[in-house]
Amino acid sequence: QVQLVESGGGLVQAGGSLRLSCAASGLSFSNTAMGWFRQSPGKEREFVSAINWSGRNTRYADSNKGRFTISRDNAKNTVDLQMNSLKPEDTAVYYCAARRTSIVAVTPREYDYWGQGTQVTVSS
Repeated sequence: QVQLVESGGGLVQAGGSLRLSCAASGLSFSNTAMGWFRQSPGKEREFVSAINWSGRNTRYADSNKGRFTISRDNAKNTVDLQMNSLKPEDTAVYYCAARRTSIVAVTPREYDYWGQGTQVTVSS
């Protein structure tokens, strides 16, 4: 079955950096669009970033443009999210998600598979 396993979360001070990674298995990774979402207590799950099958088409939420970078390695079946200049409002559980298609998407309902999430906490 499809498995998405996130890693790299943790506690960091404001202005610091973290790199999240998602390892995928059980799917045709090179034909799959991938995304990152986040959710904090009392809030809906929100879009962070997405990448198409080739890596040439990426999307970012306005709140993190210029600070976050998404990338993928189709040989390793991984997708990473480099997060720089972190702010306390970036604190959330971050989820990796996969689609059954190769086309990038930005809403949670368009994704078919989800990881368990990794906690990111940014202290002020």
